Amino acid sequence: MSIVLVTAVIAALFLVIGAAEPLAARLRLPFTVILAVVGLLIGSGAIFFLRTDLTDALNPVAEVILALPIRSDVFLYVFLPTLLFQVTLEMNLRRMLDDWVPILVLAVVAVVAATFSIGYALSWAGALPLAVCLLVGSIVSTTDPSAVVSIFRSISAPRRLARIIEGESLLNDAAAIALFGVFMGFVAIGMPAPQLGEALARFPFLIFGGAAMGWLSARLAVWVMALFGRHDLALISVSVALPYLVYIAAEQLVGASGVIAVVVSGLTLNLTGPGRLPPQAWTNLREVWDLLAHWAGALIFILAALLIPRLLEDIRATDFALVAVIVAAAIAARAAILWGLLPLLTRLRLSPVVDRQYRAAILWGGLRGAVTLALALAVTESAAVPAEVRRLVGILATGFTLFTLLVQGVTLRPVIGWLGLDRLSPIDEAVSRQVVAVSLQTVREEVAHTTEAYALTHDIVRSEAKRFGERLKDAVEAAEASENILDRDRITLGLIALAGFERETILARTRERTISARMAVEILSNADRLIEAARSGGRAGYQRAARRAVGYGRAFRAAVTLRNRLNLSGPLMRMTADRFELLLSQRLILRDLDAFIDGRIRRIHGRRVADLLHELVARRIEGVETALEGLRLQYPGYAEKLERRFIRRTALRLEEREYAAMRDDGLIGAEAFTALMQDLAARRARAEARPRLDMALQRTDLVRQFPLFSDLDDTALRALGRALRTRYLDAGAVLLHRDDAARSVFFIASGAVELQSAGQSWRLGRGEMFGQMAVLMKRPRRIEVRAIAPSIILELDEDRFRSLLARSETVRDAVRASAERRGIDPADLGADRPGG
Repeated sequence: MSIVLVTAVIAALFLVIGAAEPLAARLRLPFTVILAVVGLLIGSGAIFFLRTDLTDALNPVAEVILALPIRSDVFLYVFLPTLLFQVTLEMNLRRMLDDWVPILVLAVVAVVAATFSIGYALSWAGALPLAVCLLVGSIVSTTDPSAVVSIFRSISAPRRLARIIEGESLLNDAAAIALFGVFMGFVAIGMPAPQLGEALARFPFLIFGGAAMGWLSARLAVWVMALFGRHDLALISVSVALPYLVYIAAEQLVGASGVIAVVVSGLTLNLTGPGRLPPQAWTNLREVWDLLAHWAGALIFILAALLIPRLLEDIRATDFALVAVIVAAAIAARAAILWGLLPLLTRLRLSPVVDRQYRAAILWGGLRGAVTLALALAVTESAAVPAEVRRLVGILATGFTLFTLLVQGVTLRPVIGWLGLDRLSPIDEAVSRQVVAVSLQTVREEVAHTTEAYALTHDIVRSEAKRFGERLKDAVEAAEASENILDRDRITLGLIALAGFERETILARTRERTISARMAVEILSNADRLIEAARSGGRAGYQRAARRAVGYGRAFRAAVTLRNRLNLSGPLMRMTADRFELLLSQRLILRDLDAFIDGRIRRIHGRRVADLLHELVARRIEGVETALEGLRLQYPGYAEKLERRFIRRTALRLEEREYAAMRDDGLIGAEAFTALMQDLAARRARAEARPRLDMALQRTDLVRQFPLFSDLDDTALRALGRALRTRYLDAGAVLLHRDDAARSVFFIASGAVELQSAGQSWRLGRGEMFGQMAVLMKRPRRIEVRAIAPSIILELDEDRFRSLLARSETVRDAVRASAERRGIDPADLGADRPGG
């Protein structure tokens, strides 16, 4: 085979890829469908020219096309890791977790249901061995990520719908390939009726083994990439090697799911990469992967379509009926999951609501593609499978794939339109008219200023102003016709716009390095959550999402449990430091929102809506300030270190801007600018490092601020800081129960607690002490203590408390005052004696 012809054919395929995208846009068809049709035509044309007597001139080209090494392992080991890895780098995992239940149901339960539904339907309709029918079911049960993701992105589907489809298409390959491996074994050794339990027994190892392999490999890769520092090409090279090596290792060395390993490695890099790698390097890495995935997705469809004519060569009339059975069974199984199981899970409050329009789009969006063809090709390549089974599997899988691409794929855009998922709501449409009117008014003012500044010809200005005025008049009339929008709807749309501006501000601050890329991921997730909460729940939904953004999540509570019960401080230290930086970044962003409200929203929605949004932003700022103040009280000094870091990073950004301006003005040369930027990069690398939160040192600083310990010297304070044990309580958590043995005394470092005893209750706050009476009187506790806010409590055991009592007059005074308030003689406690 001539290398010249092979190179020419591959180059021609890239020309086809380049032409297919604008052709798809012009015909308003999915890009992948155009590629599949082109590949089908190329494959059919190659076979035609080899078999015709009309001409032999194109025979060498046709031979090269048909001799291309298109095998199942090429699809599974070369193209599939590329597509999966790139999609995981683009995913917003935190937003995906909001819909993890429907995603897992569609990715696992729906695949199993479709496999067995198709298998038993084929067995009933065609009298085929059940193992063969289930094998076909496993092959056609997986939706193709390259087909589904590209189509839903091209039609601008709602974000949540696209997330569910992307999540399903990423994870269902693992379930389908696992089932395929089981049933392929049954068919190869001739066992006719496998059991469901046998088919599913390997699932845990396949999934968890692949996940462990992917996570460990990605962590190692990120560590290596961080060592390479500012060598962008080296970082990108490591990222390119990662998905292929982890796929091969999981499949060949461990025997786990390579698909799951690639997905988990991509998600791990997505979560950890922005915080460990330079921002520009991370941007370049994602751009490279976008290009690789574009080429891989296009080639996989063209090459897979080249196989279709060969797979369908021996098709028979009865095979069409079997393809129809597969179509009916697949749609029925998917519909049963979407309209049966998901609503049931929603009623049981185990899953968020998935709207009917979304479910209909998901049903019709279950496209198959190269993965299905690759698995079918693996069957046709196996000598252990009977010839008739190879023929039938190839024809049925190919026929069903063609139906999903040429029928569902072509009609998906109209179906989305019929469901109304691609149209603005009446409210959005009405407000868009007002936005256009306000924008055109602003444009007219700026154009008038420009014409005056440049003294343009009067006649030209007048004619253009007339034309523009007519357009502005039409826009104003359309806006006036839409003034019947309810204030509630205006508030909702104003909140959506405000959250959108907040998102753009976060991106801008990240680009200028005021906010670290690591924190930007979390804050962007919060902004996305604000947008969707406002869209679905209006003002109340927005406020819930805003409270969630500053609240303590489950992960933080789990870290607190590890610290309290196992004395593992690492996770809590990292999450507390993250919370500090997150709150500081949020405060910075929120300060920019008032100007947007006055500059834009007031002109579109009016003063009343603008004032309400100002009030909501003020509440958010107050919540952030309160949360920050609580952290400052818990960890004095650490907030100051973070703020100093923020100031240094801001100064470096301004310094870089000044150097760039001087270079552009010709005040410094290229050599001097390069030297300055190298020095700036070194200082920036030092400034980027976040100070470490040492809870032990912070506890000592905290102890110094307690009025109770004001008369202790530095040595005693350090010893006390080491002796105190830190307890972290969430709001509502119970610290002490009635009749508990009295072994410790407690000091409130931050937060507040409520004490209940004999029908009475009272509250204590920061700097106060409780539990000392039961310890000194040596009796069981008669109170129950519950946190009424997130609190940090310092615990001191009985022996050390008695030692403290002996050394500190201030503590003895506090104990005496507490005893007198309760009608107890301090002499009974021994608190009035230094040795007591």
